[in-house]
Amino acid sequence: MAKDTLILGTRKGIIFLKRSGKDWRTVHDDFPGIPISYAFRDQRTGVVWACADHGHWGQKLHRSYDGGATFAEVPAPKYPEGSTIFDVFSGGKEKPAALSYLWEVIPGGDDQPERLYLGTEPGGLFQSDDGGNTFHLVEGLWNHESRQKNWFGGGRDQAGLCSLAVDPRDSDHLFAGVSVGGVYESKDGGETWHGRNQGLRADYLPEPYSEYGHDPHCLVASPSNPDVLWQQNHCGVFRSVDAGQTWTDVSQKDGPVKFGFPIAVDAHDDQTAWVVPGISDEMRMAVDGALCVGRTEDGGETWTELRKGLPQEHCYDIVFRHALDIDGDSLVFGTTTGNLFLSTDRGDSWTSLGHYFPPIYSVRFA
Repeated sequence: MAKDTLILGTRKGIIFLKRSGKDWRTVHDDFPGIPISYAFRDQRTGVVWACADHGHWGQKLHRSYDGGATFAEVPAPKYPEGSTIFDVFSGGKEKPAALSYLWEVIPGGDDQPERLYLGTEPGGLFQSDDGGNTFHLVEGLWNHESRQKNWFGGGRDQAGLCSLAVDPRDSDHLFAGVSVGGVYESKDGGETWHGRNQGLRADYLPEPYSEYGHDPHCLVASPSNPDVLWQQNHCGVFRSVDAGQTWTDVSQKDGPVKFGFPIAVDAHDDQTAWVVPGISDEMRMAVDGALCVGRTEDGGETWTELRKGLPQEHCYDIVFRHALDIDGDSLVFGTTTGNLFLSTDRGDSWTSLGHYFPPIYSVRFA
């Protein structure tokens, strides 16, 4: 059954849209004026989660048991006493680690209804086994030998754990994407982790094919074949067909599909994926002033540029890593200039659901 609700995390709060026939309309909003970095509905429990980035009060975590009608605050995780990071603004001196951003709330496996993960800045992965009442730092990843020397901030001051993929066949099998750090795999529920970056390229490093220091903007596993992984990376689009052991650059050779943030994969076809490209990190806007979506149906061998219904002149939009989602043949994405676009035909054509939203950080079907 098609999902009939959209949840937007925006610069000015959380916004809910509801399908009415072929149309969508805004039905509710909350947290007015407060940046919501990520919001989604956990399909296992029906709980709606919202990550708030208060300018004054810091990071706040909220949940709703009634579909978003009301929210209650949940204690945000804290880094354990003694945890440290390198402070780039003081010449690399160590300082206490403190929560500075909530990137994403990720549900555990279907056989773990009380398991939740939080991806955070400065790079820590937190885990809850009581439905989000309490969280603890996943020490195995935090203490990985690569962290202190190879993790650093890209667009933000510190590294961010912005992606986590849970294998639906084995809930203890995890892939984490750290921006900037790389891809890590755990086969024992987070106790131990191993870097999985062979074949990735980091053009900004003295050694582009370094073992660590890569920037996976968004990492996803193919629902129909979780051994096939995709990532929209700072340096291109990459795909793995062997559960992260090796990666292949599948960027478009002569076209816009390279730099960008979000990526979505077809639920039934591990060779089909969509991205929304931008120019570069320095110029976060549509390529040539024309917004397009790239789709591949052959594992990245070729890409089709989908433009019907999207602005093709004087367009300054960029789409962040969590602002693209897929449900069957429908795709939706929101931009940092407050535009929201929907396709019901796998991206062949697009319609606007509104041009005057706040800057959009996340979009999720519910």
